[in-house]
Amino acid sequence: MEGLSLRFLGHSTVRLEVAGRVVLTDPVLTRAVGGLVRVAPPLDPAAYADADLVLISHLHGDHLHVPSLRLLGRHVPIVVPRGAGGWLRRRGFAAVVELDIGEQASFGDLRVTAVWAEHSGHRWGPRFTHGPQARASGHVVEAPGARVYVAGDTDLHAGMAELGPVDVAFLPVWGWGPNLGPGHLDPVRAAEAVARVRPRVAVPVHWGTLAVPGLARTRRMRRLLVDPPREFAAAVRGKTRVALTEPGEVVDLREVSP
Repeated sequence: MEGLSLRFLGHSTVRLEVAGRVVLTDPVLTRAVGGLVRVAPPLDPAAYADADLVLISHLHGDHLHVPSLRLLGRHVPIVVPRGAGGWLRRRGFAAVVELDIGEQASFGDLRVTAVWAEHSGHRWGPRFTHGPQARASGHVVEAPGARVYVAGDTDLHAGMAELGPVDVAFLPVWGWGPNLGPGHLDPVRAAEAVARVRPRVAVPVHWGTLAVPGLARTRRMRRLLVDPPREFAAAVRGKTRVALTEPGEVVDLREVSP
């Protein structure tokens, strides 16, 4: 994995430096996201200001966050699920690339493939029919010497077995509330995803970053902001190596738990 640098910026936002490019996934960069607040340390703009490419897994507001995209500039290429491009272009973003499941796009030596995610693709969630909708996806990012799976939001599905093996998998292990709705992985189900995807290193994401104001002070929510990645690491012990990384920190691939 030489030439691969990774940083978990919080929630589903990951900074990948690979093949001479800086890639951000599902950038959520501000102190507030809709009705949620960032409970992890605020981000230094230097962590994202040099982004060359953005990958958006689906249209939910904690993954496709328009104010965060505007911080990056309107001309940074954005890869979105097919069907979402027009919605973003109408908001002033000029360089939008749409990918359906199985489709690929190349950016120099970097190749991005959209892969299945078992998750609602509607902007306002599974119970609504109005508003934009596009199939949710994950991404496989490939460059010479590195293959990375970024799951986005997903539940378990049979196609995961076709993705591996990969060098690194970023897998969601919780969310932002006291409970998980459909289309998500908890620590135990994320451990099953590891068995299917077969990564050399697994990095738990989608935890410890966002919360409903007030709820973050409750005993249950304080636990859920800390415990899920540790429960995940315990569940996969002996199956792969886990790089448990706090929001905002660099993923140290040299020091991972067995």
